[in-house]
Amino acid sequence: MFVKYLKSKLHQAKVTDARLHYPGSIAIDSQLLEAADIQPYETVMVADLDNGNRLETYAVPEEASSGKIEILGPAANLIKPGDTIIVFSFGYYSTEEKDKVKPKVIILDKNNKIKAKK
Repeated sequence: MFVKYLKSKLHQAKVTDARLHYPGSIAIDSQLLEAADIQPYETVMVADLDNGNRLETYAVPEEASSGKIEILGPAANLIKPGDTIIVFSFGYYSTEEKDKVKPKVIILDKNNKIKAKK
């Protein structure tokens, strides 16, 4: 049996832009994707700390070291520029593997630069 567990997260990311008329996704600085082990086009969950909205979408890479985190498509109705979010990624693990999994937690500063890794 496989169970869904937290694989990694980007914590306290600041949304830099939101564009409604765009095929839905979230664009994330590719350096941050790499740090959190999130693959391009991988499904992610996004939680908005400012308004409580949560949604599922997929991550697309943005320019490395740009600090950009852009909400694209219909999610722009739920999450706005300046909002603080958490981006979660998950993996499916066997009962034997799950005890060996330690999620990567990447904590960001107000400019979406890596402040700490846990």
